[in-house]
Amino acid sequence: MYTSLSTMKLIRYSVAYVFIISGVMKLVNTELANGFLNLGLPYSHILLKVVILLEIGCGVLLLVNKAVNHAVIPLIAIMIAALLLTKFPLLHTGFLTFAFHARLDIVMLALLIILYKRYPH
Repeated sequence: MYTSLSTMKLIRYSVAYVFIISGVMKLVNTELANGFLNLGLPYSHILLKVVILLEIGCGVLLLVNKAVNHAVIPLIAIMIAALLLTKFPLLHTGFLTFAFHARLDIVMLALLIILYKRYPH
């Protein structure tokens, strides 16, 4: 399968944008931060800071095309955790509700996997 370089750049820039903005918003928006803190995770304040650092840091690495294959790994983990913690519980309300709320998470996970497979390890 041939994917042009410009397509991969667009994917990298799009994914970087989503994660950088997501990290910054968790940093400056108390409502978003509180939503994370209320997930019931242990050491939630520390985890929030780690997630913010990873989202912004790995997003910047994607943006500048550095260590892409390493940067996507923690982002994949973040997306899987987001799906498990915040989206899968919605399945009890129906598949369409779950599918609607999980759409960005699923697309981001797919794009991260594409980036992981396309950049050398």
